[in-house]
Amino acid sequence: MHILSIVLQIVLGIGFLLFGFMKFGKQMADEFKRYRLSSGMRIFTGLVEILSAAIIIIGIWVSPYALIGAILMAITMFVAALVHLVRVKDPVAKAMMPIILFILAVIVIILN
Repeated sequence: MHILSIVLQIVLGIGFLLFGFMKFGKQMADEFKRYRLSSGMRIFTGLVEILSAAIIIIGIWVSPYALIGAILMAITMFVAALVHLVRVKDPVAKAMMPIILFILAVIVIILN
């Protein structure tokens, strides 16, 4: 397996675990209200992020899982960027984190 893929899987896995658990806090509850998204969508998003983090970390040892986790992450971050840019019309700077995470997930997809 490519060392770059492993490094990105670790970075994405840790990041998505943190971001996923953050979805259960007050700050993200307020953000999702600003996005005009329901509390259920916030919980669902957090669970998808935690699940995709676990899958991509397992992918370090079981290669096909890296691809599955990265696909879930790429889809999640693509939608997050759209919410920032289209739904709430945030400046591009506010959408940079999901855009960067999307690109990193796509790199893992390509490498796997």
